[in-house]
Amino acid sequence: MTIPSSTETAAVDAAIESRRSLRAFLPTPVPRATIERILAVATRAPSGTNMQPWHVDVLTGATRATLVQAVCAAYDAEPAAHKYEYDYYPAEFFEPYLGRRRKVGFDLYKLVGIARGDTAAMTAQHRRNFEFFDAPVGLIFSIDRRLGKGSWFDYGMFVQNIMVAARARGLDTCPQAAWAQFHRIIATQLSLPPERMVVCGMALGYADADAVANQLVTERAPVADFAVFRD
Repeated sequence: MTIPSSTETAAVDAAIESRRSLRAFLPTPVPRATIERILAVATRAPSGTNMQPWHVDVLTGATRATLVQAVCAAYDAEPAAHKYEYDYYPAEFFEPYLGRRRKVGFDLYKLVGIARGDTAAMTAQHRRNFEFFDAPVGLIFSIDRRLGKGSWFDYGMFVQNIMVAARARGLDTCPQAAWAQFHRIIATQLSLPPERMVVCGMALGYADADAVANQLVTERAPVADFAVFRD
């Protein structure tokens, strides 16, 4: 096996460390060949017995616009009528997760000028998810609901590969669990078979460098907080 050079190692580290969930994109189109290459690279993610449990609907143009319109309409009308099919978050938050969740929310709202308790503004900001934050490419990820939890673990590695491969090409992303709440609308709009469960969505495109929301840089716990070295 060839040992990567320091330059190659630095390039990989930079792609990983520069990945952020951005919330404002330019309308600049992303070439289909670029998207296809990113997805091809991502397939090198490991999966149990090489099952490769991922399925991706790549949305651009009119198809993207139609889904955005349908989900935004549902969000505006009665979002509570739409339920997730799986638990992304715990039923009740606890520390240190509660504190981390609150901090990222408060930091984002402060950047975009939303005061604490301004429910209308928070609702409007959350709605931006369902516009893919104006990214020209929307990705909807789904999985066969008959598969086990291990395949979901594999799926996460695939999604991470997409985000890192995108960064290596000067693109940015925002993975969005929020889309899974409207899985029924997505299934109808994309004609998903009944065995297919929506995992999440993702915005993909070129970052709007002037957008205030994109100044958000989230913190990460130091290695000492989560790793135990046992000699």
